[in-house]
Amino acid sequence: MSENQNLLAEQRRALILDEVRRRGGVRVNELTRKLGVSDMTVRRDLDALARQGVLEKVHGGAVPVVEASTHEPGFEAKSGLELTAKEDIARAAAELVTPGTAIALSGGTTTYALAQHLLDVPDLTVVTNSVRVADVFHAAQRTSGQRQGAATVVLTGGVRTPSDSLVGPVADRAIASLHFDVLFLGVHGISLEAGLSTPNLAEAETNRQLVQSARRVVVVADHTKWGTVGLSSFAALEEVDTLVTDAGLPTDARTEISEHLRRLVVAGESEEGTDS
Repeated sequence: MSENQNLLAEQRRALILDEVRRRGGVRVNELTRKLGVSDMTVRRDLDALARQGVLEKVHGGAVPVVEASTHEPGFEAKSGLELTAKEDIARAAAELVTPGTAIALSGGTTTYALAQHLLDVPDLTVVTNSVRVADVFHAAQRTSGQRQGAATVVLTGGVRTPSDSLVGPVADRAIASLHFDVLFLGVHGISLEAGLSTPNLAEAETNRQLVQSARRVVVVADHTKWGTVGLSSFAALEEVDTLVTDAGLPTDARTEISEHLRRLVVAGESEEGTDS
């Protein structure tokens, strides 16, 4: 389509990945017509997505990768996916943060994006088991100095996962001793049957502890997480107060989610569900 001719590479690749997942496979010539770009551009995009491990190239096109429930992509692999959706979600989630409160941010690329939107929220106490999230706040302090109202950051210890989260008994004990107003939780997968899940057993236990230590739980997850199930479940949907997602979430999924959650926030759209 002509309006897609000037899309950034990351936007094109997000569209390609959505198409592959939705249809179960696409051909190069279909993508060139849909995106209004050259055959060579599409093939470069497919190469890049294949290197990230999110699709598999086949003769004349691409098909989705069927991941094992134990597969855990690294932070860098995940950080290039659904960038626009994650930015929209982060912006919407930041509006739920009240100055002067204690919040927790779990590991993940969406919580990493959220952290960058919280730098100007005054007097926050931020508990996190994410090295990347902590680095966002520490880098801001190094750049601007110790300004008044800057966040106080508590980084748990623990064993580092491929997604740069700190997990295990050390992290669990640290989190269990704390209490925070709101937890912003990134997830590997979310479904009606499995609830919130992750491929990492130790991370599941640490996430379980994060949920238990929070007064409110806000899940930040783009639409591709819906229907994904990791090896270990750590919370039921009913334990989640709010889901912040993007406009790519299908209508039927929105209906199902709204029946189980108190509040559904679709970034850029009016809210569904009710507060309690």
